[in-house]
Order: sequence, then C-alpha cells, then structure tokens
Amino acid sequence: MVDEKRVKSEVVGRVLERVRARAALDGGRPVEEVVNETLYQERERLKRSRLERAESDRAFYARVQRELPKIAPVGQTKLLKEVIERYAAEICGHFDERVYTVTTRALPTALNLLLTSLSPQRVLRELSVLSNLDEHLVLEGEIESLKALEKLGTVVLVPTHSSNFDSVLMGYAIFRMGLPPVTYGAGLNLFSNPIIGFFMRHLGAYTVDRLKTDPLYRETLKEYTTVVLEEGQDLLFFPGGTRSRSGAVERHLKKGLLGCALAAYRNNLARQKSEPNVFLVPATLSYPLVLEASTLIDDYLAETGRHRYIIIDDEFSRWQRWMAFLRGLIEMDLRIHLRVGRPLDPFGNDVDLAGRSLDPKGRPLDPSKYLENGAGELVDDPRRDAEYTKALSARIVGSFRANNVVQPTHVVAFAVFELLRRAHPGMDLYRLLRTVNDDLSLAQADVEREVERLLGEIATLARDGKLERSSSVAESDVAEVLRQALRSFGTYHTQPVIERRGVRLHPGDPRLIFYYRNRLEGYGLLGAPDLVPSRREP
Repeated sequence: MVDEKRVKSEVVGRVLERVRARAALDGGRPVEEVVNETLYQERERLKRSRLERAESDRAFYARVQRELPKIAPVGQTKLLKEVIERYAAEICGHFDERVYTVTTRALPTALNLLLTSLSPQRVLRELSVLSNLDEHLVLEGEIESLKALEKLGTVVLVPTHSSNFDSVLMGYAIFRMGLPPVTYGAGLNLFSNPIIGFFMRHLGAYTVDRLKTDPLYRETLKEYTTVVLEEGQDLLFFPGGTRSRSGAVERHLKKGLLGCALAAYRNNLARQKSEPNVFLVPATLSYPLVLEASTLIDDYLAETGRHRYIIIDDEFSRWQRWMAFLRGLIEMDLRIHLRVGRPLDPFGNDVDLAGRSLDPKGRPLDPSKYLENGAGELVDDPRRDAEYTKALSARIVGSFRANNVVQPTHVVAFAVFELLRRAHPGMDLYRLLRTVNDDLSLAQADVEREVERLLGEIATLARDGKLERSSSVAESDVAEVLRQALRSFGTYHTQPVIERRGVRLHPGDPRLIFYYRNRLEGYGLLGAPDLVPSRREP
C-alpha cells in the first residue's frame, strides 16, 4: 500500500499550487475568495450535520473566519493550506496489514457462525454443516483478465452499487480472487458505525463526504484519487456515486472520479513511469434480495434523494436487520453474483490480456497518442479529456447492463408488475402504487404465462450478450422460477412482497415489486415502457 504521509503531502502541494496559479491569472479568483467560498459552503453543510466531528469543524471554520479579513495575502495562503490539509487528512485512508490478515482469515468463519445462529449450543451442533460463504458469492466473468492486468499496471475496479453490503462483498471477492488489497472510497456516514468503521479505517478505505459541496473539497478528493493511482495503488470506487435508489442498473455515472484514471495515466507518461497504464474494470453485483430495498425505493419514490442524498437510518444501520438478511440468504441457498466485465483503458477502449489497448476491430493501438497534440507533444486539454471520459462512462454503463445477472425475484417482479400495470391503463406510476394493495390478486396461471414469455425474451437477450442469467433462471422451468421467487420474497422483508394464496398471487408490497422489477428496466422486455427516467436518479 502507499505511503500515506507522502500521498497527503503531494495532494496538498498540488492543490495549493493549482489554486495559487489560477489566482495569478488575469481575472483569476483571489485566494481570499476561494477561502470565503469554503466558509460559506461548510457553514451551510454544518447546519445539517449530525456527525461527531461537526463541532471540531465549526471551531476550525470560526477561527478561519475571524483571521481571514485581518491578514495579508501570505497569511491568506497559509489559511488556504490549512483548509486543504484538513480536507486531505479527512479523506486519506489507512491500511493496517495485521487487521487485513486477521479479517480475511476470520470473515468467512465469523459470518457463518453468526448466520447459523447466535446460540452457542446450536453453533456447536451444526459446526459440521455450516454453510460456506464462498458458495453464496458467485465470482464469474473476466477474472483472469483482471488478475493478469493487475501485474501490468494499476487497476481501478468500478462496480454497480445496490447496497452498503457491496463494500463488504467486494473486499472479500478481491481476497478470494487472489488480488492484493485495494484502496476504496466509502461514504463518511459508514464510518460512524464503530465496528464497521474500525475495519474500514484499517483496510485502506478513504472517506468521501457527499454532503460537502465545496469545490475545493472536490478538487482535493480528485487529486487524492489521482495521486494514489500514480503511486500504483489499485483502487475501487462506485462510479454511480450513491446506491441505486430505484433498483435499476446505473445508467449515469459520476465522471469526476472516472477522469482521475486519465489524469493519472497522463502524469505517469509525463514522468516516464515504467508501467504507466491504468486499467478500468467494470463489475456488476446482482442480488436476489437487497438489504435496504425498502428504504431505497421509498427515498426514490418520494424524490427526496436529492435533499437527503445520504441515508443514515436504513436497514444497514440496524444490526438485527443485517443479520436477518444474511441468515435468510444462507438458509434459502441464494446466490449473489459478482460478474467482472471486460477491462477498459481510460479512453473506453477494450484491453487484452497483455495490457494492449484495442480499437473496435480488435487491432492494437497506442493510447498515449490520444493525449498528444499535432506536434506529438503530451498536452493537458480538459475539454478533450472530458470527451474521453464521457466515452469511458458509456462503455462502463454498457458493461454493467451486459453483465447484469437476472435472478428469479427480478423475473417474477417484472411479470407481476406488468400485469398490474396493464390492468390499470392510464394510471401514472404513483397512482398505480397507491391503488395496488393486498385485496387485489392475479391468477397464478396468468402470472406463469407472463413469466414463460419473459423467460423466452431474456434467453434471447442472453444469447445476444445483452445480459446474463443465474442458473436459477437459465436452468429452471416456469414453476420453479416462480417458487424460488415467492420463497425469497416471503422471508427477509417485513411483509411478503408477493404472496401465493391458493391459485392466486397477492401483491403484498407494490413498492418492492416495482424495485425488484426495475433490475430489468431498459431492455425492452414484454413491450413494457421504461418507468425509471433516464436522467440521473435523485
């Protein structure tokens, strides 16, 4: 792992120099104005903050506000440096090899003991038949490519984001694939949990405070990511930003951090680094059930995500719900799929096992030429680079969708929701969700016909490489897919999502039917309209 002090010093130096250089330009923004912008943005954030460090932040910015009007430009630069150092210290991760060793050795056993029972007597009785965590996390896709490229350059893993549990699974998956530990960004709110926070702080996680809107903070965060990549440290971050509120696979990514890969590659070339390449590897996580589904879909439907943005009071924060979810996963023998997509370079080109970038016809190309001017000189061109990152984003989104692994819960939720939608023509989504209740029901035979038709269309898409199927979908008949979905829906959530009574199916929670249905959004299945707007989610 990287030298944290060196990284922090480099980040502070670069950001400080960049701000001073901009201030020196004609019409440039003075240092005093930059600091005042920070004061305004941080005071606004602190009005809403409930984090422990809020009081320390208030005291720090109160001092900056008192001193700023009274000092000369040299003193203003000193205050600017203090602000950047404070941001960098908060962001900077910490890796403890001892904690990593203990955690990776103990995680499967600890989880299995907890999942089996909290009763010591029952644990002793069932030690011989404890489920293996490995059996419930299916790793597939371009794993060998990922392992090969990790030796040829710096790897950035960019997975989909459905649950806070993603970080736990990705960390364990990296260990299982035989890869070295990675640095990864995690929301600051997650560090408030004393147990989870301890492990995250000592396993290389760096903090991302999404409530901070100060441009100086965002610049510091991007520079930290860039420097870590230049140091050769493999990285993991969720390019969608927050968890998908709607349940759909992300269609819009945050391009700021994605652009750090290109910046690091350019800086590596400028320094003539022996292994300058940066590889981006998409990965799609597919759950049969999602721990925080109820809170997430409520937040999406209320369209309050843009105001709350960070949910701190959901199922993940309650230990009992966390354990109920995981225990149900094991007892029902459900599988979470992590499918690794084809690696890409910072411009969105495919990369082969030898680390060579390929054009659309599969021919090797030199990506460094993308960063040169007409005279063959390496140049920094923000507008050009933004277009490259836009192309990269589109390729990652395409990979997410192609590697989306369909589960029985997705199939049945989509079929049931489509039948309910057709039964109420002309209703908008919100009215439909208010109208559907437990008193309504669908004939099981109608649902089975819809599921059969849907499975046929999914099989066609899978053959064309447009999505993937779990074995529970690919190898099961209609009755078995329905049985597995209803069994899953009737266990973890506080009320059954869909419940069978005799020969009819009753929608127990239409919001969650909509949530799980959205995993198949945008594929044109059953002629259904897209119900999740293509714009960025709240």
